[in-house]
Amino acid sequence: VTKEGYQTEGDRFGHLLLSKEAMDADVVINLPKIKAHQQLTMTLGVKNLFGCVPGKMKAWWHMQAGKSPQEFGAMLVETARTIAPNLTILDGIIAHEGNGPMRGIPRFLGILGASEDVFALDLNVLEILGVDPMEVPTHVAALAAGCYAQKQVEFPLCNPQELAIANWKLPDKIQPIDFGMPRVIRSTFKHLYIRLIKEPMSAYQRE
Repeated sequence: VTKEGYQTEGDRFGHLLLSKEAMDADVVINLPKIKAHQQLTMTLGVKNLFGCVPGKMKAWWHMQAGKSPQEFGAMLVETARTIAPNLTILDGIIAHEGNGPMRGIPRFLGILGASEDVFALDLNVLEILGVDPMEVPTHVAALAAGCYAQKQVEFPLCNPQELAIANWKLPDKIQPIDFGMPRVIRSTFKHLYIRLIKEPMSAYQRE
C-alpha cells in the first residue's frame, strides 16, 4: 500500500493509494457502524477505513479484489494496518442486520464501543453478536497477518459476555458486490466530467 512514497510492511497491494489527508493527520479517529454485509459477513472498524482510499480508487479495488471475500478482506486489513487509527469508536446504538449493506434491517442494540486497537474491537464485537470470527474475512486476514496483540484485552466498563446479543441476523448468503468494468468506466468518466468540465465552467460563470 502506498501514498506518494509511504509503504506498508507488505507489497501484496502495492498499487493501492491512500488519502494524503489521512496519512498526514496527527490523529485519525475511526467512526464505524455495526453492519451485516453480503460480501464480508460483517463490516466494523477495519472495513470503515476503506474510506481512506480516495475517489474512484475504491471502485477499482472493488473490481480487482471484490470477487473474492478473502482477497478483499486481506486488502482491507492492509489498509487498516497502514492507516493505524489512534482511536476507533464503534456505533452499535442502531445497527444493520440481515442482507446489508443495501438491504440491511435497522436493529436497536444500544452498544457503543471504543478502543485504540481496531482489530481487538472488531473481534470483541463479533463475540457480543455471537458471530463466528472465522466466517468474517477481515478477521481471518488479520489473524494471518498477526494483527492481534498478545497482551490481555482489558474491559474498563462491560465485557462482551455482559453485552451478548441474541439472534443477530447474518446475510442469507455471501456473494460478491458487482463492480464490473462497465460500471467502473462509467463512474470514472462521470467523475472526470464533473472535475474537469462542469466544475470549471460553473466557476467561470460565477466570475
